[in-house]
Amino acid sequence: MASTLDLTLASFSRLSDLSPTLEQSLPPIMALAGVRVIELAGLAPAPFCGMILADFGAKVIRVDHTKTGMSLDTQARGKRSVAINLKTSEGVSLLKKLCLQSDVVLEPYRKGVMEKLGLGPQELQKENPRLIYARLTGYGQSGSYASAAGHDINYLAMSGLLSRLGRSGEKPYAPLNLIADFAGGGLSCALGIVLALLERERSGRGQVIDASMVEGAAYVGSFAWKSQSIGIWDRPRGENMLDSGAPFYDTYQTSDGKYVAVGAIEPQFYTQLLKGLDLDPGSLPPQMSFADWPELRRIFTERFASKSQEDWSQVFDGTDACVTPVLSFQQVSSHPHNQERNSFLTDSNGEESPRPAPVLSRTPAEPSLSADPFIGEHTVEVLNEFGFKSEEIEQLMTLGVVKGDAIKAKL
Repeated sequence: MASTLDLTLASFSRLSDLSPTLEQSLPPIMALAGVRVIELAGLAPAPFCGMILADFGAKVIRVDHTKTGMSLDTQARGKRSVAINLKTSEGVSLLKKLCLQSDVVLEPYRKGVMEKLGLGPQELQKENPRLIYARLTGYGQSGSYASAAGHDINYLAMSGLLSRLGRSGEKPYAPLNLIADFAGGGLSCALGIVLALLERERSGRGQVIDASMVEGAAYVGSFAWKSQSIGIWDRPRGENMLDSGAPFYDTYQTSDGKYVAVGAIEPQFYTQLLKGLDLDPGSLPPQMSFADWPELRRIFTERFASKSQEDWSQVFDGTDACVTPVLSFQQVSSHPHNQERNSFLTDSNGEESPRPAPVLSRTPAEPSLSADPFIGEHTVEVLNEFGFKSEEIEQLMTLGVVKGDAIKAKL
């Protein structure tokens, strides 16, 4: 059965027959237009992966549970919601039909859950060989921890990276849940999906993506692994150049209780830092004298505390001293640089969030600004698109197999 992507590719080929002038006048088509994704509802990494795909044009359908009251998916931008009761054989059969007419299945469950439902990759790819089946878990699909529970901090610990995070003399410190959940998890999985879609254009076949957050986090940290021998990470935690050990790569409090970030590593940048701080290089210890770093930090701390964040921005803006204000969520969208690039967007509820990145020159992301979908909001709409008749949908609702909004459900 032809997927949405197949039909879109066919329309692309027809576009090539148009004159250049007419083709240029058409609105840009987003990079993932025509890709249909079934996302099994989950938390954090999988929703982020789905949002990335939706931001860049994929049709992402989130499959929610009918018994769930309110979705905890805060990254549902551009998605649609179908509520299916997977505790019924009819619900499982329905989900299978949706998967078989899609390009990608994204599932965040523990190992074996989908197989118990008869919806594992072997079953689905047997009927739809082009299907890309993305499995996003903490520990991956094999190994002694494959079925174990965990969270970002556990995956980060198992990746080796957590041992390197934190200040000198203190215990390891997890920086929010960004590295494993989102960088090593959601973003890495999205990359895998895009790579699989690209390869499918050559082979015509889908494949299974085993996205482990432990391995994804470790891969994100490749620089830390591969630069240990060049003097960047050869000292204990919190005593190296990039982990808060160096006084010229740290944050400092300003007189108004705010902070600035300093990253003046290279000698030419360090020289401009000292100039902006009105410090005489001749009266200071050498930049790379590890033993003198505590004294340098004391001097920098006192100097930065003498002016406000705004004052220091005026001193360092336009220089290469690598000094920037530490912006709060409330400040970030109003900073001139971010305003000029439209780096943040506001949705229909007035809530701000980052614009999708990176920016593509011809087919940029056009994220939805509509409110996030509530559970079952698009059940009827989606099932209609998948070829279900009104009577069939009505029966599924009556049996409790699916749930849809009574007001918006136009049969």
